[in-house]
Amino acid sequence: MTNDSPLLQVAKVYAGYIKDLNILQGVNFRINSGELVAVIGPNGAGKSTLAKTIFGLLTPNQGTITFKGEDITRLKSDQIVQRGMCYVPQIANVFPSLSIEENLEMGAFIRNDSLKPLKDKIFTMFPRLADRRHQRAGTLSGGERQMLAMGRALMLDPDLLLLDEPSAALSPILVNSVFEQIKAINQTGKAIVLVEQNARKALAMADRGYVLEAGRDRFSGPGQDLLNDPQVGELYLGASRLH
Repeated sequence: MTNDSPLLQVAKVYAGYIKDLNILQGVNFRINSGELVAVIGPNGAGKSTLAKTIFGLLTPNQGTITFKGEDITRLKSDQIVQRGMCYVPQIANVFPSLSIEENLEMGAFIRNDSLKPLKDKIFTMFPRLADRRHQRAGTLSGGERQMLAMGRALMLDPDLLLLDEPSAALSPILVNSVFEQIKAINQTGKAIVLVEQNARKALAMADRGYVLEAGRDRFSGPGQDLLNDPQVGELYLGASRLH
């Protein structure tokens, strides 16, 4: 990968959950090192499908996915993790019967070095978790679970973090807290793909954004430009479900 090459490149990808029934219809997408890129669109547009396809949970029927200059189109998720990418799903993203600290340790399953420096770093970033490190994850609030899920992914020190609707079902106060943490993670140099229903908030924070519709990337550009685009506003940010 050269300095001017994207960290991740998705080129004309078709993918879905049933053979010959594609949710993604030739999606193009890229993210550079250190960027925060939002993916928005109405329900059923293919946002989560795109994240799962990038991470190897779905195999494209057509198209290519390149990560750090390597073709990862046919790789499985465990192989992709080893290359420096982590995925935080919307649901079932913590081990409820394990403690916060044990959850973090589970996130570092492929590391052979000492975990203490990494755990200390995560606890510094998420002080609410540090105060409750021995508490079972199943007793945490929705916002705290999201923080733990992101913290566990960061235990692998990835180059790219895929976040699938981290604000789903959270109260407005918790949404603000989670978004602040996402921005803080990005400011450490991590590239983040943010799949999000809260379109206004995501675009306001993102370097760039993509608007998916019916499995296609209909609009793309700087986050603020999309936020201020009259057509995007009328179709997706007005009376739509993206508030």
